[in-house]
Amino acid sequence: MAHESPSEAAGRPRIAALDVVRGFALCGILLANVQPIANAGEIVLEHPVETTGTMWLGLLVHQRFFAIFSLLFGIGFSLLLDSAAGRTPSPRLLLLRRLLVLLGMGLIHMFALWRGDILTIYAVVGLVVLLPSTWLPRWAVTGLAAVFIAVAAAFGGFTALVPGLFLAGSALTRYGVIDRMERSSPVLLTVLFGAVAVPVLWLQAHGHDEVFAVAGLLVAGFYVCGLLVLLRTPLRPALQVVFAPLGRMALTNYLSATILVLLISQAVDGPPDSWPLTTVFAIAGAILASQWLLSTLWLRRYRYGPMEWLWRWATWLRRPAMQRIGAGTRSIGHEP
Repeated sequence: MAHESPSEAAGRPRIAALDVVRGFALCGILLANVQPIANAGEIVLEHPVETTGTMWLGLLVHQRFFAIFSLLFGIGFSLLLDSAAGRTPSPRLLLLRRLLVLLGMGLIHMFALWRGDILTIYAVVGLVVLLPSTWLPRWAVTGLAAVFIAVAAAFGGFTALVPGLFLAGSALTRYGVIDRMERSSPVLLTVLFGAVAVPVLWLQAHGHDEVFAVAGLLVAGFYVCGLLVLLRTPLRPALQVVFAPLGRMALTNYLSATILVLLISQAVDGPPDSWPLTTVFAIAGAILASQWLLSTLWLRRYRYGPMEWLWRWATWLRRPAMQRIGAGTRSIGHEP
C-alpha cells in the first residue's frame, strides 16, 4: 500500500501494471482482515478450519496478499530512489523522512484503531533493512533477499518474510525487471508457480502448517504473474478500470477500510470469529465497491488520494499539486 509510482513530473510515466496489481492485492488484504479488524482490536491471523469455505479462504486468501504488498513496497522504494536521485542532492534523506512519516501513520493507526497495522512493520523494516541496502550493489541485495526469504519461509512466519520481500522488490527494480513488466507476459512463471503451489496447498490443507509461508509465497507469485499475463490480453482495459483506482489510492483505502469495518461490525450480530463467509464477503464487497467509486471519482479531479498527498508533502517538504490541470480553475499547491 505504500508504493510511490514514478513521478510524472520527473518525466517517467506511471507503470499501470503496478496500480492493477496493488489494487488487486488491496481487495485480498481487506477480505483477509475483515474479521481480525472487527475482533475488538485483537490480531487474528489464522481462523479455525471449520467448513469447506473457511478452508479455501485459508488456502487462497489469508496471508497471500501480504507478500504481494511487501514486494510492491520494495519496488516502490527503489523507484522513488531513482526518481529522487535526479531531483534532490540527498535522496536517502528524503527516503528516511518518508519512512519516519510512515512510521508515525502506522503508530497512530495501530494504537487508535487496530493493533494488526502493517505500516509500522513496513516502516521499521524499511529503516533497518531497505534504506541501508541502497548502499549495496544489486547483486548483494539479490543474494540477501534470497537468504532472508529462505530462512523466514523455513523457520519464521509471514512477518519474518518482510525484509526478504522488500529486498526482492528492490532487486527487481534495480535489474530493470519492473521497467519491462508492461511488456512481459510471464506465462511459464504462472504455470510454474501454480504447479508447485498445488501440492504445497494440499499439504497445508491436510494439517501441515509448516508449509503455510511457502504456500503463501507460491500463491502470491501465481496471482502476480497471472495478472501480468491477463494484462497482455483484451481484458487489460477492464482490469485497469476495476483495480487501478483502488491501487492508486491504496494507502487512503487501507486506512479508511479499518474505520469502515469497525463501524459496520457494530451492526452485525455475533462475535466476528463466528461470522459466516457470506457476511465477510458482503462487508468486504460493500467497502471495496464504495472505495472503488470514490477513488474513481476522486482521481478524475485530483492527482493523488488524500493520504497519498499528505505523505508526498511530508516526504518532499513541499506541497505537491493536487488538482489535475483542466479539472478546475487552478491547481492546488505546486509539484515538488
